Amino acid sequence: MIYSTPSARQAPAAPAGQVFHGVPVAPTLDRIIGQSPAIRAVKSLLAKIAASPASTVLLCGESGTGKGLMAEELHAHSDRAGRPFQNITCGALPETLLESELFGSERGAYTDAKQQRKGLIEVADGGTVFLDEIGEITPALQVKLLRFLEERAFKRIGGSTDIRVDVLVIAATNRNLEQAVSEGMLREDLYYRLRVLPVRVPPLRERLEDIPQLVAHFVETYNEAFRKRVRGLTRGALARLGAHRWPGNIRELKNVIERAMLLSESDVLGENDLPSMLAPAGAPHQVELPPAGLDLPKLESDLLHQALQRSGGNRSRAARLLGLSRHQIRYRLEKSARARR
Repeated sequence: MIYSTPSARQAPAAPAGQVFHGVPVAPTLDRIIGQSPAIRAVKSLLAKIAASPASTVLLCGESGTGKGLMAEELHAHSDRAGRPFQNITCGALPETLLESELFGSERGAYTDAKQQRKGLIEVADGGTVFLDEIGEITPALQVKLLRFLEERAFKRIGGSTDIRVDVLVIAATNRNLEQAVSEGMLREDLYYRLRVLPVRVPPLRERLEDIPQLVAHFVETYNEAFRKRVRGLTRGALARLGAHRWPGNIRELKNVIERAMLLSESDVLGENDLPSMLAPAGAPHQVELPPAGLDLPKLESDLLHQALQRSGGNRSRAARLLGLSRHQIRYRLEKSARARR
């Protein structure tokens, strides 16, 4: 039987007294759980950004990867930590309401505007504004947002006076913004203004070694919430979690652990406590050829890139992930490099 809390050997040493879920961790960005090369690289970059005078940051990654948490941690470890953190999901509101929420409105600006109202950007002066789903805003609002990002000034709806604020803008998206630009859905100048400091948040399938530590955190969370005393997972259950592709990323993993803890009466979660849709441990991932076919050289190049990314650039580890020898992966990398020339 194996429990979900990893051993201290999997994490770097930390100052005495600093322990997280039984694992020593670095003293910064400690709410971002994981010690895989992929997530450590992200944490290192976020720490550098937090210590800088950055004004605009772009978080890119699939849904459920933890972009909101990273935005909160970036704010918390910056010199703006004592000031407001305001967040809004851009895709959840129609254009007129989103503009009002962001920039505020003057009295009489529209029907029922009976008093002046400050927007989130103004309220956050000195702090941080988190704009989630930034790729969903309309072209008209993109113009106003671009002007604000360039000048750090805006007008309330119905107003004539510029209001200047000092805020860190963190935008996040799960869309391919380059494709959105090419399709005319996103202004090119706004895209380049947003991506001054881009941060790619890796999907869970690129950091599978973090699953035990994430599970430990969720077990601890739900033990407290549900008043349970679950100690961990069996070896088979952990192997089954590691065999899944996690299209819903960390959010999906969290939901799986929540469901298992709600329904299980045992103090150790086993394979039978996990949803049936998870692949059996050790089951091969079935690859289905799309009806329109695919570009095999590009697929091979993408897989090589992912293996190197997950292994932190270590070619021997990348080769093992792909079932290749070091000689074979070196040959394929050289072939991929030649194809790009």
